[in-house]
Amino acid sequence: MRDNAGPADVYPVIEEVSQLVGVSCSPDTVRSILSAYGDTLAQAVVAFRVATSERNAGDLDCRFTMLPPHLDPYAVALSHGLIEATDHPVGSLLGELHGGFPIGFSGIDFGVVGGFKKTWSFFPLDNLQPLSELAQLESMPPSAAGNLPLFTRYGLADRVSLVGIDYRSRSVNLYFGAAPAEVFTPRSLTSILKEAGLPGPSERLLRFATRAFGIYATLTWDSQKVERITIAAMTADPLTLPVTVEPAIEDFLKNAPYSTDGHQFVYAITSAPSGEYHKLQSYYRWRSQVETTLLVPDSE
Repeated sequence: MRDNAGPADVYPVIEEVSQLVGVSCSPDTVRSILSAYGDTLAQAVVAFRVATSERNAGDLDCRFTMLPPHLDPYAVALSHGLIEATDHPVGSLLGELHGGFPIGFSGIDFGVVGGFKKTWSFFPLDNLQPLSELAQLESMPPSAAGNLPLFTRYGLADRVSLVGIDYRSRSVNLYFGAAPAEVFTPRSLTSILKEAGLPGPSERLLRFATRAFGIYATLTWDSQKVERITIAAMTADPLTLPVTVEPAIEDFLKNAPYSTDGHQFVYAITSAPSGEYHKLQSYYRWRSQVETTLLVPDSE
C-alpha cells in the first residue's frame, strides 16, 4: 500500500492476508468499514493480528491506528451501521474518555468476518494518564478502581498510555507504557499474575518476558477480577525471541506482506483463566513513530 492510499487500495491486501491464514474474508463487511472511515485511513498505520485462542478462531483482525485525534471512531461506526447502539456503559465510555482526557490519536480494530470490534485511544507520550483518574469515569468498569492497588504496587498505575474498548466482548484494555523493568522479572510477573487471580506463568512466558516491553490488562463490567494480562515484545524477527513460535502462526509470520523497508512485529503472550495463548501482530504499513508511541526501550 502506498502512502495516501485510499480504501480501494487497502482491500486487496486484506483479502491476501485473509487467504494466507485460511479465513474467508467477507467483502461486504470489510468494504463497508473501509468506506465508513474513508480518507482518515490514508495515513494510518496498518497491522494484521492472528492468535491461537479459540475466541479468535475463524477470523483475522485488522488494525488501523494513528487516526486523527479529533476523530470519534465509535461515532463513525454507529453512524454507518457498523455496530448497534447500546445502553451498556461500553457505548458511552469513549465519549467520556475523549471529553475528559488528552488524545494523541485513535485507532480501530475489525475482523474480516466479524466486522467492527474495537476502538483505541492513545494518550500523548508526554502525558500518560493516571489510572486513579480514568477509574473515576462513570462508564469505566468498576474493576479499574478495584484493581488500582494492584497496579500501584508494581509501578504501573500512573503510566496508562492507551485504552482499548472492545464493543463486542464488552471489555476494556489498559496499556501501561514505559513499565518498570522490574515488572518483567520472574518474581514480579509471577506475583502480579497470582494477585490478579490468574494462573502462574509458564517457563516460556518467563523467558519471553526478558525481551518484553509492554504489559496490559483486560477488564470487564461483569467481574471485579482482571480478566487477562498480556506481555508483549516488539521485534523485526520473532524467531529470535526466547520463545517457540506457535506452529499455527509461523506460516503467517514468514509470509505476511509488508510495504515498508523492513518488517516489524509485536509478539504477545496472554495469561487467561483458561491458560496462556499467543498473538502475533504483523505491521503492513509501518511508521517510525509507532515504536516511540508504544514506548519501546531503545535497546529493543
